[in-house]
Amino acid sequence: MFQSKKDYVFVILSGIFITNAVVAELIGGKLIQIGPFVMSIGILPWPIVFLTTDLINEYFGEKGVRKLSFITAGLISYAFLVLFLAIAVPAAKGISPVDDNQFQAVFGQSMWIIVGSITAFLVSQLIDVTVFHYVKKKIGDTKIWLRTTGSTVISQLIDSFIVLGIAFWLPGKMDFKTFLSSALTGYTFKLCVAVLLTPLIYLGHDLIKKYLNEKKEK
Repeated sequence: MFQSKKDYVFVILSGIFITNAVVAELIGGKLIQIGPFVMSIGILPWPIVFLTTDLINEYFGEKGVRKLSFITAGLISYAFLVLFLAIAVPAAKGISPVDDNQFQAVFGQSMWIIVGSITAFLVSQLIDVTVFHYVKKKIGDTKIWLRTTGSTVISQLIDSFIVLGIAFWLPGKMDFKTFLSSALTGYTFKLCVAVLLTPLIYLGHDLIKKYLNEKKEK
């Protein structure tokens, strides 16, 4: 079925990446409050996206991540299209446990949210892969933590402002003060998680190297 062990690893990482990216976009319309701060619940699956992005970057290069990012953006668009069609079909009255209003409230995200989500995803992923490989070219294969955390720090700063700006601030659903606070809160959360995930990056890197029977990096 697969030509090599590396193909198998790519399929697994891609599946994890795509699943978490799509889920994050679908639940992104819900805002939660942490103390005085507000952020999107869509942030929750992103740590796994960070992890798989860095591992794919490491083993399959810049082209691999770019292609996967465009494919994922297309699948996210497809998911929203299916949801729009599902919303258009009326529920069976008195039979369906979920009526049209409930379904609309959960899945009927506005076009602004969809555009913001897809734009932020693509821009942040392309920036992430560019920074990752720029740092790798400068320092070589050592200091994995530097290129993984460094790329996340820059890409997610931009992502946090794009998605909330297009989805909530531009259409007037959120004032500028709340937008700024929410974007910074979300960014801080993602930055902290990226740092905490560093040991898992090394663990994933080591497991893949052993599976592929590669010489362990010094």
